[in-house]
Amino acid sequence: MERALAAAVPPWHAGAMQDTALPIAHLVLGGARSGKSRHAEALVRAMPGPWIYIATAEAHDAEMAERIARHRHDRGPGWRTVEAPRALAAAIAAAPEGAPVLVDCLTLWLTNVMLAGEDVEAACRQLTEAVARRRRPLVLVANEVGFGIVPDNALARRFRDHAGLLNQRLAAVVDQVTLVVAGLPLTVKGRDR
Repeated sequence: MERALAAAVPPWHAGAMQDTALPIAHLVLGGARSGKSRHAEALVRAMPGPWIYIATAEAHDAEMAERIARHRHDRGPGWRTVEAPRALAAAIAAAPEGAPVLVDCLTLWLTNVMLAGEDVEAACRQLTEAVARRRRPLVLVANEVGFGIVPDNALARRFRDHAGLLNQRLAAVVDQVTLVVAGLPLTVKGRDR
């Protein structure tokens, strides 16, 4: 347990914020219920607040509204929540430079963009540019959807393809990528490599 908690402390913590070689942007990937959000929150909590939580979920039904309320309650005090179901690039750009930012989650954001009929390519490009420009700690959470079978319908296949490409684009511009499997963080890119 102690090892798992130690692994959750980001390398830029513990007084090392002055080191310019430390990660600024961190992508945390994982499957459903893999522990990716809990890991990402631990990374941000290890830094001095105030913390910014950019939420992308929309409550289209009672179950989702309850889930959102539970997540907000579980985060506890110290977080400022910004709702950005589609205008994510703008929300990242508007976040105060001195505050660590957590975006949860890119997969829901992509769903919102697709269902709204927006230009997915343009939205992903704007998001990637906003992440590349960010000069303070930014932790992004996304589902890794490419481990499953090929979906049986065109919308699901387009979603899977866009999600995979978005994760690749962001992985190319962030400083660190972590894959969380069964609650265990595995470094894919960054300081532990």
